[in-house]
Amino acid sequence: MKRILITGGAGFLGSHLCDKLIEQGNEVLCLDNFFTGSKDNIIHLLANPRFELIRHDIINPIFLEMDQIYNLACPASPVHYQYNPIKTIKTNVMGTINALGMAKRLNAKILQASTSEVYGDPDVHPQKEGYWGRVNPIGPRSCYDEGKRAAECLMMDYHRQNNVKVKIARIFNTYGPRMALNDGRVVSNFVVQALKGEDITVYGDGSQTRSFCYVDDMVDGLIRMMESDDSFLGPVNLGNPHEFRIMDLAKTVISMTGNRSKIVHRPLPQDDPMQRNPDISLARKMLGWQPHVNLEKGLERTIEYFRKAI
Repeated sequence: MKRILITGGAGFLGSHLCDKLIEQGNEVLCLDNFFTGSKDNIIHLLANPRFELIRHDIINPIFLEMDQIYNLACPASPVHYQYNPIKTIKTNVMGTINALGMAKRLNAKILQASTSEVYGDPDVHPQKEGYWGRVNPIGPRSCYDEGKRAAECLMMDYHRQNNVKVKIARIFNTYGPRMALNDGRVVSNFVVQALKGEDITVYGDGSQTRSFCYVDDMVDGLIRMMESDDSFLGPVNLGNPHEFRIMDLAKTVISMTGNRSKIVHRPLPQDDPMQRNPDISLARKMLGWQPHVNLEKGLERTIEYFRKAI
C-alpha cells in the first residue's frame, strides 16, 4: 500500500484518479484549494479511512509524508486559467517548486500533469514528444502554456541536479463525468448547450481539430506512467490519436442529445490551435497504453452525467 498525494485532487481528472488509486488499495491525500475543484467530486470518498482531504493552495509550502505525488494542481480550461493569469502561472511555477521540494525531501516519485498546450499552435502534425512547440510567450494563453513548459523545465532540473524521481505526462483533451457545467472546454460546452436547448457555439468555421480521450483511459495512462521504470522520465503524450473536426463533434452531440440546437459561429480566440492530435507511439511502446473508450461511448456517459447535473 502506497501513500499518494494528488494536488488538484478534487478536480475533474484528479477526482477520478483518487477513485482509482483508492480502488487499488492505496492511501490517498487529496489536496485542493477548490478554485475549480469541487467537494461534490470526492464527497463519496470522505468516509473512506484511506482517503484524506486537505484544503490548501500548493502555491504555499506544506509538509506532508507520502510515497508518490501526482501534481495536477492548475485550472485546465481557458475560461478558468485566463480568469486570473498571474495565479495560473504561480500555480505552475511556485506550486511545482513546492511539490518538487516535498519529493526531494522524502525521496518520493513525482508525476507532472503537463499538457498538449506546450506544443502551442503546432506546425508539426501529429505532435511527437520531440517537437518543441510553437507557443506565443506573451499572449492571453501564455500563463498556462508557458507555465506548463516552465513546470516541465523544473521537473528536469530537479532530476538532474537533485536526482528527484520525476515523470512528465503531456495530457491531450480529456472529457467525461464531473466536468464542471461552466468548464469552458468544448465537450462540456456543446453538451450543456444542447441539453439546455441553446445554440451550439462553434468558434471559427469548425474545421479545427481535436482528439478526445475519455477520463478512464487517461487515468489508466497516468498510473501506468507513474508505475513505469524510474529510468523513463518522459515526456510522454497521453491522448486519443483519433482526430475530430469541431464541427463534426457539434453535430454528433446534437444528434446524441436528441435536441434541435442550431450551430452558431463566433470569432476564433487568439492563439487557439488549429490542429491538435497526439502521436502516442511512445506511450504504446513504454507503457503498453492506448485508449479503449470510443467517442460515442464516452459521450453517452458524459451526456448522462450532465443530464442529471442540469
